[in-house]
Amino acid sequence: MFVSLPIDDIQSEFLARVEQQHLVVVAETGSGKSTRLPVWAARRGKVLVVEPRRVACRSLAEFVAGERQEPIGQSVGYAIRFENRFNEASDIVFVTPGVALRWLSENQLAQFATIIIDEFHERRWDTDLLLAMLKVQNRHRLVVTSATLDSERLTAYLGGICLRAEGRQFQVTVNHLADDARNMPDIRHLETKIQQTVLAHYRQHQDILVFLPGRKEIAQCQSALRQALAAELDCGEIDVIPLHASVSDDERHRALTISHKQRVILATNVAETSLTIPGVTLIIDSGLERRTHQRNGRTVLGLHAISKASAEQRKGRAGRVADGTCLRLYGKAAPLEAITPPELHREELVEPMLAAACSGYVLDKLPFVDPVPEKPMLLAREKLLQMQAINTQGLATDYGKILYPLPIDTLFAHLISAMPDKASREAMVDVAAALSVYQKVWQMPNSEEKREKLSQWEPQHCDAMALIKLLRQDVPDWLNIDSDVLTEARLLSQQIRDALALPDLDVATSVKREGWLKAVMSTAPELVFIRREKRRQALGNGYAEVNIGRDSRFAETAEAAIVFDQFALPGKGVKQNLVLATCMAPVPLSWLNELGFGESAFGRTQVTDDGCLVEHQRIYAGRVIDSCWQAPQGVSARGALLDMVLNGTLLDGLAEKLQADIHQWNLYLALGRYQSETCQRDNAPVEIRTWLNEQLEALGVESADDLDLFSGDDFHFEGIPAWEREDFDSEFPQFVNLTDLKMHVEYHLAKKQVVAVYQSGNRKADPKRWELPRWQGWKVRYRKASRLIDIK
Repeated sequence: MFVSLPIDDIQSEFLARVEQQHLVVVAETGSGKSTRLPVWAARRGKVLVVEPRRVACRSLAEFVAGERQEPIGQSVGYAIRFENRFNEASDIVFVTPGVALRWLSENQLAQFATIIIDEFHERRWDTDLLLAMLKVQNRHRLVVTSATLDSERLTAYLGGICLRAEGRQFQVTVNHLADDARNMPDIRHLETKIQQTVLAHYRQHQDILVFLPGRKEIAQCQSALRQALAAELDCGEIDVIPLHASVSDDERHRALTISHKQRVILATNVAETSLTIPGVTLIIDSGLERRTHQRNGRTVLGLHAISKASAEQRKGRAGRVADGTCLRLYGKAAPLEAITPPELHREELVEPMLAAACSGYVLDKLPFVDPVPEKPMLLAREKLLQMQAINTQGLATDYGKILYPLPIDTLFAHLISAMPDKASREAMVDVAAALSVYQKVWQMPNSEEKREKLSQWEPQHCDAMALIKLLRQDVPDWLNIDSDVLTEARLLSQQIRDALALPDLDVATSVKREGWLKAVMSTAPELVFIRREKRRQALGNGYAEVNIGRDSRFAETAEAAIVFDQFALPGKGVKQNLVLATCMAPVPLSWLNELGFGESAFGRTQVTDDGCLVEHQRIYAGRVIDSCWQAPQGVSARGALLDMVLNGTLLDGLAEKLQADIHQWNLYLALGRYQSETCQRDNAPVEIRTWLNEQLEALGVESADDLDLFSGDDFHFEGIPAWEREDFDSEFPQFVNLTDLKMHVEYHLAKKQVVAVYQSGNRKADPKRWELPRWQGWKVRYRKASRLIDIK
């Protein structure tokens, strides 16, 4: 039976316009745009519909196929990761953006006449990139749809026309449940808040849709709600249903189909757009989402407050069938962003740049709806050049074309390809697969008994090795794993293994841990972190810092690690995000030293019965990772000898004399006493270390034995003329020694101020002005510790 939908009002105009120009269609979610437009567009040839999420791809394809009264995979199909349900005769194919980009790189999507990019307002990087390349290519009719969008700007960008369809929206009453109007969304005790809110309102409503940030929170709330609702004496049957990217077909069907039971649907952003959920009259909005952002040049997934635009989208889900209510768990005046920033503005651009390059385009030459920031563009280019994935013109190399099709992060793809042997490559494949799925494969045991079993099962306290064992072996019954996530990780690993002609997962090559991890360290040194000396929970790599996550097994005795995965928690107020290392592989400091990590430096010097020795250090991220004592040689010898002369170990008394002579010379110049007729030096201040190094070099000193041939008298500094020096020292002394008080003197020429600074002595009273040099015309002050007084 044909059901009229709001989008039907523009059918005639759509069919007339789509023949001549690109279209922007603005219509609310639930108006029918995602299911009607592909059918209409199919009259002019094959249609590719790009949907932002896998759940939407499957559901929309099944709906359209059902309306045609045929099974999925015939004239209507879909393609997502791990699953293709279409054939060559299919005239409508729903795909995720990643699939569309890969097909574009393979054959420029030549088989399709029309390409519909749905829910463009989400501003994913892959849909932004796809639209930009299709606009330049100019081979297809483009239809871009959105529920909320700056339509005029997009229409001008495409050089097309905008069509609008009015939705059937009932009134939605909004209430904020926060104690303070400015309270931001907060994840603390979230399952308790959701439980209490549902119990307080479920009797007054039909179906309830709860927006949560992720699968973890959905599982927690699902457990809490089922227990609480079961305890209600008169609650009847209420179906608590999860809805996220990886729910089962049964759960997806129950969430998207009206039922005789009352439903509480716990959903991520997947329910914000793309999908129509019938029967919902109450929205409970946590105000939270997980989205990506930049952190130290790398994209990380973090917890964020939603934007005002997202809040409006969520609210609108309650007004589809009747008047509804939206309960927000945050304050009415919470300072939310107006809109969610486009992913191209908040993620690193390595993957988009490689995707563009493999399709024959240079990312920074493409015209985007919003200009892409220059700094992440330069960083992405630098990384891909280092990987040799693109050439200097910005186009993909043969190696880059190998990396791109792998369905994982570009860094992981590079690591896999760079491994020196099959065993290391397989190990990297399995870790990459386990870290590329939507949720953690396993959880750290709570009990001491199970933690001890875990240590016996994987004794190296290596998160990466634990993931490899989970993918390759039977899972211990005492370990808490998510079977659905593990299944997807295994499928992904097998897909990559097939693409690279590696052995199947069930006959995987045994891991040679040391060789594998050393290869990772050499390929991606930025992943190597070392503990801070004082803050043991923090690790650094020279430009970024991570903290050990609660779910990591990194041992207290370990000092360095490869950090394969990170997770960012938002800071409070003005604090920066806290970045947690969630997958760590401990490595000994000796490996860092062996592989040449860090910089060489000279440490302490000493004279022993065996002669002069200098400490050679290797420093990485502010920590000494190796040191040894050696007899100084060459350049290192001169630096060590300089240190030993200046600290008084060699040529006793020379350092004090030189410091006095050079200090007075610099003061002499600053006071304007220089006269070219009487001074033998140029009118330029002198730095003691530079001057002494020049003398050692001129004398050919390269060892302590060489220095033994000289005395302090051989290092004479020609500064203030000898006939002036005594008077100058009397007028401007460096030190003042009274009977029971010793002071050194600071001269502040800009203020014409002298400060006598306490050094030693048992005098309790301050010095008197008459006890000090004349310093005529200068303001005289005395400082002891933090106390500073004028002396008059």
